[in-house]
Amino acid sequence: MTRNILIAGFKHETNTFSERPADLAAYQARGLYRGEAIPEAFRGTRTEIAGFMEACARHDWTPIFGTVGDATPSGPVSRDAFETIVGEIVDAAQAEPLDGILLQLHGAMVAEHLDDGEGALLERLRGALGREVPIAVTLDLHANVTDKMAALADVIVSYRTYPHVDMHEVATEAADILARALAGEVHPSVRVARGAMLDGADHGRTTAPGPMREVLESAARYEKEPGVLSVTVNAGFPWADIQDAGPSAVVVGDGRSPRYGEIAESLIAEIWDSRHRTTVESVDAAVAMDLVRQAGAGTPPVVLADFADNPGGGGYGDATGLLGAMIAADLQDAAFAMIYDPEAAAICHQAGEGTEVSLKLGGKTDPKFGAPLDVRGTVARLTDGRVVLDGPMAKGLKINMGPSAVLRVGGVDIVVASGRYQALDRQYFLHAGIDPARKSVIAVKSAQHFRAAFAPIAREIIVVDSGGGLTSNDFRALTYTKVRRPVYPLDLE
Repeated sequence: MTRNILIAGFKHETNTFSERPADLAAYQARGLYRGEAIPEAFRGTRTEIAGFMEACARHDWTPIFGTVGDATPSGPVSRDAFETIVGEIVDAAQAEPLDGILLQLHGAMVAEHLDDGEGALLERLRGALGREVPIAVTLDLHANVTDKMAALADVIVSYRTYPHVDMHEVATEAADILARALAGEVHPSVRVARGAMLDGADHGRTTAPGPMREVLESAARYEKEPGVLSVTVNAGFPWADIQDAGPSAVVVGDGRSPRYGEIAESLIAEIWDSRHRTTVESVDAAVAMDLVRQAGAGTPPVVLADFADNPGGGGYGDATGLLGAMIAADLQDAAFAMIYDPEAAAICHQAGEGTEVSLKLGGKTDPKFGAPLDVRGTVARLTDGRVVLDGPMAKGLKINMGPSAVLRVGGVDIVVASGRYQALDRQYFLHAGIDPARKSVIAVKSAQHFRAAFAPIAREIIVVDSGGGLTSNDFRALTYTKVRRPVYPLDLE
């Protein structure tokens, strides 16, 4: 018997300390798809939506496409954007009889008028459909999972990798649990536990042995117990001033056994015990330049990661601390991706390729994270900013950064973009005619995702955190008013 399954998605990782809202324009810039535009955009990609579509084909379900929206991490989602997209998803859910719902969410969405975006979406779906229609949800590893989310979803499965290279697999897992539920084989329910931590599990890093991989191994052992359908661990998103920010453990069980809550609490205790351990050390920009000089010229490249101004965590993408240090150090055969500056990109396009220009670069959103750089350079390349990611993360996904340029200042080729994106893929360089593997030094505005694409070509990786951005790990420098207290590391120890 064929079944009608709604496929929809509404994602945002909200940095509540950012002054840049995620409005409808921000969703349209990164990707806002409706109805039959969804399969056209996601078919064949390594994403959750593609995984959902393939599950429908495998289980002989009829996919009903609602709305799928994603915006680059920033400040809270505007009321208008939230109400518009949630309204469209609820309308699609009511348009015809449904047997189940597959939802691609992030888990760390905050809107202007409410702190639990995902919980509010689920609440409205339940208000429209009741409890009879099962809802399976995928989440980012950095979700702040609330009690409301756990109470209203039947299935929650989060990524188990950071960089997130398992989006497709997680969607498949969630859909297959939904299939078992629809067949009457299981009756899934969700339990969540969180501790007195704002950040933990090495912020979820899985690229080296450490706390996150250890707790995931524990989760995998628990999954072998009778009745346990899925166990996932969320490192949380600490740059959100909300009550439930921080790590959580989520157990999907068959029924409501107290054992599922015990498993979740055990995993949280393990994260607490490892809270001081990290696999990544960061340095400031001055030390980074010293390390680059010590490494010497040549290939493969030294990779510099601009941790503190990561657009993938809500950073503005135009902080100038690291870029300014690279120019001042007179680095040669270097490249930087990307500085967010639509004004500078427009000046480059107006001037044309091969033209020398003088302009103020970056630092325009909030100069306290680095004033604009007065630079003089040559427009080496102009692009339309259209990129197709080639992975490993989100392979096949299409990105449109808007008019972009390569500005050569001294020995540094700078990708100047009209859109805010994290440099997690080599195509952010390659589309602009820069082969990162052939450079001596490359710098990326990214905290961790860059490792999937760039670690294989790196001679050395240096993580730079000069405190010059909204994603610095100096949490005490931020003013929290809503998070539960006491909490590590703000109060405890």
